[in-house]
Amino acid sequence: MSIEQVKEFIEKMKTDEAFRQKVMAVEDAAGRIACIQSEGFDCTAEEINEAVCEVNNYPVRGGIIQDHLHIQHFMPGH
Repeated sequence: MSIEQVKEFIEKMKTDEAFRQKVMAVEDAAGRIACIQSEGFDCTAEEINEAVCEVNNYPVRGGIIQDHLHIQHFMPGH
């Protein structure tokens, strides 16, 4: 995995509403990661969590993917 994959995933979540809704519709962490990977992103939950927290200036604790992935984390401007 490269950091570029995570950045591409975050950008797609911000700009592609259908993709964002598909990912957000999956309720469990393992299923969400499987969905993300089935779309061609070679990212782990930890990598996504770290990148989202870094971009949004959040402390990394628990994890966005596992605990509380919210739609606002991927809205333009965040």
